[in-house]
Amino acid sequence: MDLMTLVLIGVLFVVLLWAISTYNTLVRERLQVKEGWSAVDVQLQRRASLVPNMVEAVLGYAGHERGTLEAVTEARSRIQNAGGPADAAAANNLLTQALRSLFAVAEAYPDLKANAGFLDLQSQLAESEDKISYARNYFNSRVLSYNTLVHSVPSTFIARLGNFAESEFFEGSEESQAEVRVSFS
Repeated sequence: MDLMTLVLIGVLFVVLLWAISTYNTLVRERLQVKEGWSAVDVQLQRRASLVPNMVEAVLGYAGHERGTLEAVTEARSRIQNAGGPADAAAANNLLTQALRSLFAVAEAYPDLKANAGFLDLQSQLAESEDKISYARNYFNSRVLSYNTLVHSVPSTFIARLGNFAESEFFEGSEESQAEVRVSFS
């Protein structure tokens, strides 16, 4: 073999190693996006599981507020049936708005605001909001890293060959990003 053939084989070998490494990086990033989404989904489900208890607590004091309670229940159902980040974000926005209405109803009932069970639910809900925010930030950072690889040269060539599609961010509306008021003191 002559020197030119050896150089060509060496270059092809380096390109092959780069392609394998890039493919593996894309796979790892895609799995981290899935892991991040799983964390968001778990926290959304945890938050949604608190809703029936909150509704029952308010129902005991304000049973005539059916419209508000039904809106909260419907929003909870949408979170549980969300198909992906966009659906979950929309459902989360609805639940946030419905919970704001529920809290407004609870404001009118001093006995409810002093109820230990209701106060515990408030605390758990505030904790859930924090965990959702953390999980959402982690997920979106993983999506950003993955999407950057998918769209950056030269890894975009491997991404196209391997059918790596862009992931969607978990985005809320500006209104839903406002803090949910969970304190009645």
